[in-house]
Amino acid sequence: MTDLRPFRALRYDAAQVELEQVLSPVYDVVAPEERGVFYDRHPHNALRLDMLRDAAGEADTDYAESARRLAEWRSAGILRLDAEPGLYVLRQQSRDEAGRALSRTGFFASLGLADYAERVVRPHERTMAGPRADRLKLLRATRANLSSVFLLYADRARRLDALLEAALAAPGAIGVRDAAGVWNEFAPLRDAQAIGQVRRFFAERPVVIADGHHRYETALAYRSECAAQGVLPGSARILAYFANAFGAGSRLLPIHRLVRRGPQPGPSAWAALSAQGWRKQEAPLGAPEKLPALLREHLAPLGEKGHGFAADAGDGRLLLFSRPAANGELAVRAIHREVLGGVFGLGDADLRGGAVAFPKSAVEAARALRAGDGVCALYLNATPADAVLKVAEAGETMPQKSTLFAPKLATGLLFRCLETPE
Repeated sequence: MTDLRPFRALRYDAAQVELEQVLSPVYDVVAPEERGVFYDRHPHNALRLDMLRDAAGEADTDYAESARRLAEWRSAGILRLDAEPGLYVLRQQSRDEAGRALSRTGFFASLGLADYAERVVRPHERTMAGPRADRLKLLRATRANLSSVFLLYADRARRLDALLEAALAAPGAIGVRDAAGVWNEFAPLRDAQAIGQVRRFFAERPVVIADGHHRYETALAYRSECAAQGVLPGSARILAYFANAFGAGSRLLPIHRLVRRGPQPGPSAWAALSAQGWRKQEAPLGAPEKLPALLREHLAPLGEKGHGFAADAGDGRLLLFSRPAANGELAVRAIHREVLGGVFGLGDADLRGGAVAFPKSAVEAARALRAGDGVCALYLNATPADAVLKVAEAGETMPQKSTLFAPKLATGLLFRCLETPE
């Protein structure tokens, strides 16, 4: 079912740059004020290819500057194309919120694009038009996959673990710490027998998109454009990272919501939730930095018993709501329907228009709220990993920005050029 192949990666030449200085976070977790940090870190930082320094210019850019930089860096030997194709194995070592050590091993490959209707590559959440349009402009200009989609596969028996670990133990592995503090061990896998084993394994099973829905759907659109013109066969494939859904080392984190515009709900609006079975509690809320501990203490237990969320209007109170889950319904769906829709009156068109932001942490959401960038922050619990797989298997989708798989993949470990034969 899943068509993956080895490919020739475009990689930084470690003799010319210090890899730690040129890696960047994936584009969708970089806050506008953080772009300059990575631009200034190194003149060849990967973010200089992936994003503009100033977010205000994105609406009008055609990313010609990114294409020019990519060509210049290749010409100068900053980026070099591997002589031989391979899969690329990555082990990420990180720590969870409690300080426990985690290790996840996966690999990069070239993935054959398949329409969602084929049920080979399965989504689990909806996307937004704005990011798709932006990424399509970048793909047209650079003709390269600058960041990877993140896919989950099911391997309860962990049949691929040994050959992936063998690649990391072989000569040629490199190690680098990324901007998030994650230690990355990275090595090519070029053994033909091992690659054949991996390909046969995936030929029998589908994969689920964990992260990168916008990039995947952008690639589908670009494939159609190129096919209509009879050009660029490499556009029928995409750079993909594969991780075992039953392996160790991944964390599923919540993505919170910041309602950016509209009236502040009064007591009657919140009280109306009681008719739908929601119960309300309150807890004092001080500085934003205190919020993670407060959510672990008060919000996390609500998710163990059913649905739960917390609302913060910046008035020193944290409103905590809970209700039983009905027939396996996901909390994020209920919150979008009954809170964003019922309390704030926001529909899909409002969300597409930017009425809700998705900060990368509760602290960031609370700070933005107190800086006047919104009217209310909604803090959620994480969606369980098994729920993601069930949604994808059933052919359903969750609201946009429902899941955050951690650790994220750093941008800059490798790129895939669409014009390079595989």
